[in-house]
Amino acid sequence: MKQINITSQDNIKHAFDISFLNEDRAKEIAAYHQAFPMYKETPLVRLSNLAKRLHVGDIFVKDESHRFGLNAFKVLGGSYAIGRIVADKLGMDLKDLPFERLISDEIRDKLGEMTFVTATDGNHGRGVAWTANQLKQKSIVFMPRGTAQERVENIEKENATVTVLDKNYDECVQIANALAEENGYVFVQDTAWEGYEEIPAWIMQGYMTMSYEIYQSLEEQKVQPTHIFLQAGVGSLAAAAVGFFANVYPGDKKPVFTIVEPDVVDCLFQSAKKQERVLIGGEYSTIMAGLACGEPNTTALNVLWDYAEHFLSAGDSFAAHGMRLLGHPMTGDEKVVSGESGAAPFGVITKVLAEENYADIKKELGLNEDSVLVFISTEGDTDRKNYEDIVWDGKYPSVED
Repeated sequence: MKQINITSQDNIKHAFDISFLNEDRAKEIAAYHQAFPMYKETPLVRLSNLAKRLHVGDIFVKDESHRFGLNAFKVLGGSYAIGRIVADKLGMDLKDLPFERLISDEIRDKLGEMTFVTATDGNHGRGVAWTANQLKQKSIVFMPRGTAQERVENIEKENATVTVLDKNYDECVQIANALAEENGYVFVQDTAWEGYEEIPAWIMQGYMTMSYEIYQSLEEQKVQPTHIFLQAGVGSLAAAAVGFFANVYPGDKKPVFTIVEPDVVDCLFQSAKKQERVLIGGEYSTIMAGLACGEPNTTALNVLWDYAEHFLSAGDSFAAHGMRLLGHPMTGDEKVVSGESGAAPFGVITKVLAEENYADIKKELGLNEDSVLVFISTEGDTDRKNYEDIVWDGKYPSVED
């Protein structure tokens, strides 16, 4: 049996202020994104036949492979944060800067030249580079060792300067920050630490458009989730979703939140276990490139400490299983093309539900025939070669010999 690690928090305090992730703010941010001409709500796929097979009430998967034609959700955070940065620099309200005006020559002339700098495993950097390119501004992107060439090329297509370093993700973040400070560039990162928290909070707020769409779709279907499963690297997406859904489903309505990470770099899992911020450095390798982060976002960590019940970590074979299951669904269910990070929670939880060996974890998570499960497939096949190796050719098998 391949291992799934679990740690749970019994004493959830609900003390950290999550009002910055409330429904009213989410509506405003969704309106900002809806003004983009390429905006289209991404599908919330209902896997009713799989739910019956796994003996749960229902399963929903948000498919972010359709987001803005960029094959991932990350552009939501980067585009909103950069919009806020531009509005602040011009002394304007972002409400007065709809997309067409934001990218206009008028605004470009007022701003002058700007350079946005970031570090990324792929999707965040592409979102920042795309937004900078729309604004006719420059971007510089650092990427860690082992980065897929397809992800590099997709960012370069947005006129970004891309450098792949022989460093891990967190080291790339430090280098990007230092370059920005030295040259007066704008550092746009989705992780936070003491002294750098405002822009990461804007990025987290930008991600709420995705959660808001999920909420609206479930409301229309008169469905309320009981369990929400979220993948995490630094924790920005996970905390943004947890904060939003804890606000719209208060008190007894609050879903059970479970965070899923790669077992080789599970900084949030370890932070929850030890109840202190744990940093994981050094060498680590996982196919879940978007989750290969060793330093938790400080704001996100506070949200998750106060609102998430469970933290899981597991190996690459679980993510691969999720990719295959979503890509080859049961008859009558819709296909979802999901990448290595996007499929991780789905792969873990479907194994928990299907295999008796994980019965103790199923019980601890409180999963039963009435449970309504929500997942977010955060990206599609952003590394197509690896996607095909896994889904077509069976790389990283989940069944042991």
